[in-house]
Amino acid sequence: MTFSGEVAENYARYRRGFPSSAVDLLVRALDLPREAYVLDLCCGTGQLTLPLAGRFGRVLGADPEPDMLRLARTAARAAGVTSIGWLLAAESDLGTLPVLDGLDAVTISNAIHLMDAPALFATLAGRLSTRGRVAVVANGTPLWLQDSAWSRALRDHLERWLGRPLRSWCGLDPASREGFRRQLHAAGFRTAEVHLDYTERLSFEHIVGNLYSAMSPEQLPVLADRAHFERRLRAALYTAAADGRFVEEVRVSVLVGCR
Repeated sequence: MTFSGEVAENYARYRRGFPSSAVDLLVRALDLPREAYVLDLCCGTGQLTLPLAGRFGRVLGADPEPDMLRLARTAARAAGVTSIGWLLAAESDLGTLPVLDGLDAVTISNAIHLMDAPALFATLAGRLSTRGRVAVVANGTPLWLQDSAWSRALRDHLERWLGRPLRSWCGLDPASREGFRRQLHAAGFRTAEVHLDYTERLSFEHIVGNLYSAMSPEQLPVLADRAHFERRLRAALYTAAADGRFVEEVRVSVLVGCR
């Protein structure tokens, strides 16, 4: 999938962020001093990178998509955060970049399914400092795979529109996380997992924007069809939740590998 153009813009505006309690959970799980050097890999538009910059002395955000990095920089400037370094790079670049010398931790939020995880973990085992950490962060379930009437209506609408079933959790499900745990062990890491639950209420606009941030450019409804797509989606969602209360229960799961 290409995260560029309109997809990236919607990602920056509508993708689920991290409440301070979730960032606290991650920082406690990493168990590193404030002066630690942390890389947020496949950082997207900075939803996790920015709060990490307030917790650690040196933070770097890396992503292979120029548009995502551009929007992350914009978000950092708007928030007055000037301490983050930004790097146009993918996980396959980590073995050779000298800027990563002395790296203490790598966080990967919701993007691990796009990577060759065993190769990445093996690279990090040889690249991280002696106190090195790897944190695989799952920030909730995709909107269309939740256990609620409005989520099922959303999934039905999307499956009819795309003409195929939607069952992938994008590497966030418990079975996938167990696979990542075994791969971390194989690379020489000890592991632990912690969780945090919170509730979020979404607007219809937020749901639509989130969908548009998760579709490839080829899947996005063309502009001529956009109003029709959204009108049918609104009808489906409000039939399932007439009061317009689109509430999701979010579970943040942090799988940490320690050297």
